[in-house]
Amino acid sequence: MMVRTTPLPATAKVGKRTILSLAVAGVLMAGACSPRIDVHGNLPEEDTISEIRPGQSSRTQVVNLLGSPSTISTFQDDVWYYIGQRNEQLAFFKPEALERKVLKVQFGTNDIVSDTQLYTLAEGQEIDLVERETPTEGQDITILQQLLGNIGRFNVDDQSGRGNTGPTTGTPGAPGGSGSDSGGVF
Repeated sequence: MMVRTTPLPATAKVGKRTILSLAVAGVLMAGACSPRIDVHGNLPEEDTISEIRPGQSSRTQVVNLLGSPSTISTFQDDVWYYIGQRNEQLAFFKPEALERKVLKVQFGTNDIVSDTQLYTLAEGQEIDLVERETPTEGQDITILQQLLGNIGRFNVDDQSGRGNTGPTTGTPGAPGGSGSDSGGVF
């Protein structure tokens, strides 16, 4: 008995390749959708914060422990803030705050720490922004009105060759005015 084997048709080979390619593409796409974690600012650890002792630690010791502050109070240079946040972002979606810390370090006399306070994400408050717009003075004209409005506003008779681009009426003697000694644009 003779067994005859026939090769697989070309379409079957392409089908296996296509399935393999789709599987590899699916694995790569799943890896691309893993969340990205970003840390912004200074997120000091609890044990580092506990090393700052009110009444004992100085500015120099605070800088050595935590580094430079994120910001210094606008009205009092004796209040420092260390601000940090950890965000998670999945693909193109809006980032979500996972952790936020604001450490307030206040200094008293002789640059010695007088108080520390730690604020977390749970203590934060959402602030609604005002959506109003401030109205601007002036005319609301279209671009066509702006272009056509300049027709005839140039003085071709000016001897200096620069033209007078100012208004045609005004105070005599003032630049661009209608006085006899206006002299054009400076």
